[in-house]
Amino acid sequence: MSMSIRPATQEDLARIILFNQAMARETEGRELDRRTLSKGVERLLEQPTRGRYFVAEQDGEIVGQLMITTEWSDWRNGEIWWIQSVYVSKRLRREGVYRRLHEYVRDLARRQKVIGLRLYVERDNEPAQATYRALGMRESSYLMFEELWA
Repeated sequence: MSMSIRPATQEDLARIILFNQAMARETEGRELDRRTLSKGVERLLEQPTRGRYFVAEQDGEIVGQLMITTEWSDWRNGEIWWIQSVYVSKRLRREGVYRRLHEYVRDLARRQKVIGLRLYVERDNEPAQATYRALGMRESSYLMFEELWA
């Protein structure tokens, strides 16, 4: 079984939508509005300045994904990439799919002089937290607050 990591394309739209729906269901018990989600994914794929998806492909099938968005840090005079929309097919979890995605994005970020990676994770998602720690990430001292109007 050969796995490759690549930037997502418009042809990956349907799979990314399915993965995002599954992720919301698994992590937050939420059902996303498919029309809104579809427009959001399509818009990002059309406008890479907003962010980019990367997919893991094995034997012609997309088995994992992650999305990056950017943050400018004036304190550090550099760009930070936020990892979001992480999903790996259930049957391939704990098989290194996310590790391959993460390493691909980390290597790309370093080549592009990005100063770091960040992500947020559900407080109760201990398996994901263990994965991130194993990849060299550490828990931040920041708490996340939000105000959403959707």
